[in-house]
Amino acid sequence: MLAVLASGALFSSGSAQRVSAKTIPATPQSVFQRGYAVFYGGRADRATRMTAAHRFLPFGTWVRVRYTATGRSVVVKINDRGPFNGGGRIIDLSTTAARALGITRQGVAPVSLTVLSRP
Repeated sequence: MLAVLASGALFSSGSAQRVSAKTIPATPQSVFQRGYAVFYGGRADRATRMTAAHRFLPFGTWVRVRYTATGRSVVVKINDRGPFNGGGRIIDLSTTAARALGITRQGVAPVSLTVLSRP
């Protein structure tokens, strides 16, 4: 499975760094962002339940979210804004996406994001 998740912080040498919308790749590439994923109820989307919130990725962007502890991944569609609570959190996943990724027990998990396609 794949998932789109991000919030605006990129981890490098243990500290969060800002990522601007100008650095978003136009085509699929290697890892775009590293940080932490959290989950929330999610915003409904007619096309899929695998959705996520990101601070600046355009709505309709598809992202692969990989849980770095297990290698499991999901693909999500960005359809909301967030997370806004800092702490290195880069993406809010829908409950369905978090369940598929296997992070519902811990609530916050280290992930990497890869942009698969943009609207």
